[in-house]
Amino acid sequence: MLVDKVTCGPGHGISIGSLGKDVNEQGVQNVTVRSTTFVGTTNGFRIKAWGKPSNGFARNILFQHATMYNVQNPIFIDQRYCPNRNCADQHQGSGVRVSDVTYQNIRGTSATQVAVNFDCSNRSPCRGIRLNNVRLTYRNRAAVASCRNAGGTAYGFVQPRSCL
Repeated sequence: MLVDKVTCGPGHGISIGSLGKDVNEQGVQNVTVRSTTFVGTTNGFRIKAWGKPSNGFARNILFQHATMYNVQNPIFIDQRYCPNRNCADQHQGSGVRVSDVTYQNIRGTSATQVAVNFDCSNRSPCRGIRLNNVRLTYRNRAAVASCRNAGGTAYGFVQPRSCL
């Protein structure tokens, strides 16, 4: 799937998911999202998976050539997705396997200090995450990256400093 030349804002941004709502669910693969602009959105690029058992997956995903202006969660993988209080006690860790996700040539501003957030499951950690030439700031200063159960590499200029 190719998503090309999209402008978002205001709104939620671009999300892959909600994945893993059901145990037996097909996965998502081979997605490219490029040449995008986000203005005042809740998210930029987000992958979200329910925090419960599943045999689903998200792999071989490329997010590239994006500009973000005042985005709350510019880069976000959320494997603890829970849209309401009814599922809050069901967080057993997502079984959705997230792998081979690349963020390339992303620049702009975050509305929050944490501009890169990989909140992955201990049951099925994120693997093969790549940051390449990412420049996100918060209030004209360096933003922060947060990683939980995420592995990968960063190369080229990457700001905020990678936590992978």
